[in-house]
Amino acid sequence: MFIERILEVEERGHWGSKTEFLLAVAGNVVGFGNVWRFPYLCYKNGGGAFLVPYLVFVVTCGVPLFLLETTLGQYTQEGGITCWRKLCPLAEGIGYAGQLILFYSCMTYMLILAWALFYLVFSFSPQLPWASCDNYWNTANCIDLAAQNKTREWTNQTNAASAATEFWERRVLGISGGIEEMGSIRWDLLLCLVAMWVICYFCIWKGVKSTGKVVYFTATFPYVMLLILLIRGLSLPGALQGVLYYLLPDPSRLTDPQVWMEAGSQILFSYSVGVGSLTVLGSYNTYNNNCYRDCLWLCLLNSGTSVVAGFAVFSVLGFMAHEQGVSIADVAESGPGLAFIAYPQAVAMMPLPQLWSICFFVMLILLGVDTRFVAMEVVTTSIIDMFPKLMRRYGRRELFLLLFCLTCFLFQLVMVTEGGMYVFQMFDYYACNGACILFLCVFETVALGWIFGAQRLCDIIKDMTGVHANPFFKFSWLYLTPVVLLISFIRSFVEYQPLTFNRWYVYPAWAYACGWVLTFSSILLVPGWALYKLAIGTGSLSQRFHHLCQPAPDCSLTHGRETELQNIGEEVQHCLSSS
Repeated sequence: MFIERILEVEERGHWGSKTEFLLAVAGNVVGFGNVWRFPYLCYKNGGGAFLVPYLVFVVTCGVPLFLLETTLGQYTQEGGITCWRKLCPLAEGIGYAGQLILFYSCMTYMLILAWALFYLVFSFSPQLPWASCDNYWNTANCIDLAAQNKTREWTNQTNAASAATEFWERRVLGISGGIEEMGSIRWDLLLCLVAMWVICYFCIWKGVKSTGKVVYFTATFPYVMLLILLIRGLSLPGALQGVLYYLLPDPSRLTDPQVWMEAGSQILFSYSVGVGSLTVLGSYNTYNNNCYRDCLWLCLLNSGTSVVAGFAVFSVLGFMAHEQGVSIADVAESGPGLAFIAYPQAVAMMPLPQLWSICFFVMLILLGVDTRFVAMEVVTTSIIDMFPKLMRRYGRRELFLLLFCLTCFLFQLVMVTEGGMYVFQMFDYYACNGACILFLCVFETVALGWIFGAQRLCDIIKDMTGVHANPFFKFSWLYLTPVVLLISFIRSFVEYQPLTFNRWYVYPAWAYACGWVLTFSSILLVPGWALYKLAIGTGSLSQRFHHLCQPAPDCSLTHGRETELQNIGEEVQHCLSSS
């Protein structure tokens, strides 16, 4: 019996219910970008005026791509690579490139979860260690901003650093002078990293069966935490000043191309398009699931969460500016600076600081865990779907997932050294950046809109859901989305600025070269794979190209049309036999 179980090829499986799908997608698309990136970009790029380019990219790129990829997965019932073999084999390189970017992101962003766990552990201390300058890692330049009458002392010292900054740089990171000085491993941070990998592994080790159950908690509880922080933030003195600063429109910023570029990049990251995540999540739906309606509601949820998170974050930053007597511009930060310096510093000034610190970092961990284990699920599913007879056997999925986690972990060890922050930022800036995803999305829309056919996609949506897709989506897939994405991709190179750290550290030339290698490692997979398939094909070049642009026979028609033709064939055969 045991031997038969090992040799048996397991079924691919489906979501246990529509709720599991909705929560899994919501958990994937609502993440760090909603909490620490969108509010800062809104404040930095014109406040309420930033919502104009943001909404333009939502309509022209975000929603059309979201629907396109979910439809792709639900129709083919395949992962992020094999779906392209069925619909447009010439574009299979898009699938490989997307999985490579997800591999880079798993290496990079899992470290954020380790940082958050580190802070969460210290949040249970009798006194928050980033709230005072009385610790062994503090220097003579440390300033306790929670104390009274420290603002003047802060402004009078050139080398002054807040207690929260010193905790982050000296206790958590132990940061070195540059990427040339990697230093030793931060062992306590390494333990946090191991813990997060173990948690993520057991969240998805049984595939969609375990993932579908875990998301009931991981996708909903962050909203409870966000609501608590929002109510608390709005009740603080100075909160209104922060909210006004967040939303106050500055129409002059709309003429700056960089504002539009950052809005586009935010949409791609926030909507999790281009890398196959939505394709895999959609592939576990039943064929007749109404993905059209689901996508519209999920897009609304994502953007709505970003706006609400902005109120929660900037109400707290307004309180912080009020307490210090400084401008909000002096306390507003993005990325790790917001999550691990500004916000911890703010909660240290509140009554019951441990409670609010625990709430914030629990929310951060759950937001990140959702996104990371979905990325791991996407890569695992995509590889297993390439070798179903070999990989869909008892115990092999768990073994492959373990191998993937260990590979990411070993490559990631360099990021938990004293110089690891410089490596982290290099991967974040070059390997997982907007230019790579923009490139994939351009070719994705061209392959599906022009080669496979936008009208065919609309017919598929009608066949699966019973709903006629708005003609706007067909127009977007053919013209609007690829043109907007292509312009944004070109502008991303024209407006390129070399990476720096904390606005003062300039990377050495070899580090920039490594960064560009990371960027082009995914981009070149798309044309590289197409050229490879053309080279190994048979027949003339035009015949090879034509063959690689044809969908598989079982994907050339909708299920309804196949049934209709089958019935016609049976009727003809019956008539012939009768005559």
